Amino acid sequence: MDLTLNNGVVMPALGFGVFQTPPEETAEAVRAALETGYRLIDTAAAYGNERQVGEAIRDSHLGRDEVFVETKVWISDFGYDETLHAFDKSAGKLGVETIDLFVLHQALPDRFELTVQAYRALQTLLDDGRVRAIGVSNFMPGHLDALMREAPVVPAVNQVEVHPYFRQPDVQAADTARGIVTQAWSPIGGITSYRGTSTSTFDDPVIGEIAATHGKTPAQVMLRWHLQQGRAAIPKSVRPERIAENFAVFDFDLTDAQCAALDALDTGVRGGPEPDDITLESYGTAIPEA
Repeated sequence: MDLTLNNGVVMPALGFGVFQTPPEETAEAVRAALETGYRLIDTAAAYGNERQVGEAIRDSHLGRDEVFVETKVWISDFGYDETLHAFDKSAGKLGVETIDLFVLHQALPDRFELTVQAYRALQTLLDDGRVRAIGVSNFMPGHLDALMREAPVVPAVNQVEVHPYFRQPDVQAADTARGIVTQAWSPIGGITSYRGTSTSTFDDPVIGEIAATHGKTPAQVMLRWHLQQGRAAIPKSVRPERIAENFAVFDFDLTDAQCAALDALDTGVRGGPEPDDITLESYGTAIPEA
């Protein structure tokens, strides 16, 4: 299943993420994902595992045009020249000449002029053909408004936390209004398991009942919900059986009532950092050279 981005580039709707995957486990996990059938791999400079992602892609013997590679610029490399160099660092570690989707990892609200300069660098990379699409991550509606006042190119993707317990309908609406694809991180609510204070999405009775109806797992139901509502999703795991399970979501359909029941689980409680709290002082960290 593919999605066509606002610049005509075709992107797999279901990808494989490597957030918090230790470098020593990343290559094996990505190999398993590619063998399973995933064709989008999402990483980031700040994850520290771009090099291992590139290694696994090369080991797969798939053609470069068969794997959609997405990575992100960390806030420490914001600024026009700094972000151009961030591309060199990421491309060097990944071992690629072209990055399919290059994304600003956060909005950096208190230094938004650096965000704008970084985004202008993404536009330059796009114009030069070094990236095929550009996007943002964790941008709230106000951040998008501020960016669009300064930038002529609309982001193709906004990667944000979305799962049944935290839907961010305002962000999704802002994305849709601009033709931006919403890409869900923590799409099955894994963050509710290790940062939550009550029930995790995996134990939710509503999700469990829907899963039992279809003979599927709660994770599969949540991923199907994203796909049917037009979102991209990037589940992550290091277990081959779970990697395969998360990909087996194309052989059933949720009813409108079931999708509405999942929508109704929204608590409005964010699991990840508050986007407006991201500062260089609190979150800045040097990204190593390639």
